[in-house]
Amino acid sequence: MRLATRVWGDGPRTAVLVHGIMTDSRTWNRVAPAVADRGYRVIAVDLRGHGASGRGETYTPAALAVDLLDTLPPAPDLAIGHSLGSAALLLSLPRLRCARAVHCDPAWLSRPRDLAALRAVKHATRQELRAAHPRWHDDDITAEHDALAAWDPGSVAALAHLPGLPAAPAVPSLVLLADPSERVPPAVAATLRRRGWHTRTVDGAGHTVHRDDPAGFLLGLSGWL
Repeated sequence: MRLATRVWGDGPRTAVLVHGIMTDSRTWNRVAPAVADRGYRVIAVDLRGHGASGRGETYTPAALAVDLLDTLPPAPDLAIGHSLGSAALLLSLPRLRCARAVHCDPAWLSRPRDLAALRAVKHATRQELRAAHPRWHDDDITAEHDALAAWDPGSVAALAHLPGLPAAPAVPSLVLLADPSERVPPAVAATLRRRGWHTRTVDGAGHTVHRDDPAGFLLGLSGWL
């Protein structure tokens, strides 16, 4: 499936951004312009079942990875994936051939969860979103509320097919973590480092690091942009 995209900047280098579940490319609104200012053309996708992209009969990280390959230019200079978007990016990397990758609090490991409860988030009010995300800018609350209206809650099925902890990275890769991270706890982060992954933590940030602390997110990318 060819995905809808959003673009910032027209620099000589290319950065691609892949959002997590329930949101869309607008999740990057507060950090993508700063990446573009560093000399990039920034391309953010709407995953299938999200934003302006079509819905799919199948929702798995592997299917999402194929969509990325169908949509994104080959060999970008930088690829950033968040949560489920990181799982899709991970599976696409051998063929995408990006120079560097950043995985922001990646959803690689399955964990017990109530998928029905996640589907119910589709109907969250602005007040509920504000209570759940006290550090987000008001514009992010509005963008998330709009994204939920377009989101296909059937996409939570992808969370039952996560790829597991990867071996050595296919390209130089940074794992940028929340503080604390429920998805990559310290013991798992240590295993990743032994396998050749770089890890950093954004102090005090929640799972959606780039919205909780845009400045901390960009600081965490120092040396990778």
